[in-house]
Amino acid sequence: MPTQDRLAEPTLPASPSQADYGAQQFWFQCLPCHGDQGQGLTEEFRMLYPPEERNCWESGCHGPRFYENGWTIPTLVPALVGAGSLQKFPNALILQTYIKAAMPYQWPGTLDDETAWAITAFLMRENGLWHANQPLGVDNAASVVIVSAPVPLPTATLQATAMLFSQLPEQVSRPVSQNKFLIVGAMIFLLAGVAIILYFLKKA
Repeated sequence: MPTQDRLAEPTLPASPSQADYGAQQFWFQCLPCHGDQGQGLTEEFRMLYPPEERNCWESGCHGPRFYENGWTIPTLVPALVGAGSLQKFPNALILQTYIKAAMPYQWPGTLDDETAWAITAFLMRENGLWHANQPLGVDNAASVVIVSAPVPLPTATLQATAMLFSQLPEQVSRPVSQNKFLIVGAMIFLLAGVAIILYFLKKA
């Protein structure tokens, strides 16, 4: 029996769901850092890469002295699937807002709504929190509970955002178009932060 290629692009079924499309977008946008199974940037996952690409924090890869137009990867990339994952997000609506505003890490704010919803649906399905035959959207995502007592979001999210941008490489090394993406992403995420704070103030 041939060995499965864990880094291969997932194929779509005959009648793909939103989550199935999300699986493809996860492969393209998220897998390199968050793992093929959403397990995070673990040592086991990094062993799937060629030997010269396994140390993601090495100079010449995504370490402090990154290549031209490259970026420095965080020392900890969290799991998105499995016990203990996504604990800062009370529901799928808040998660989708965060994904759209702050991901992917190197180009925050560049995902459109449809892609962010598809990735969110995929993560909900993989964590056993959502059935794949109905699309997630603004009308129902708030009712898809991830954790009933999440880690406090406003402070943690704003701190994470500040860390996110402080760890990005100097913007002079990026093309002008990428600088615009970052500015737009920062504005979107600030608005998302205000929405999250208002959400918790209403529940207080």
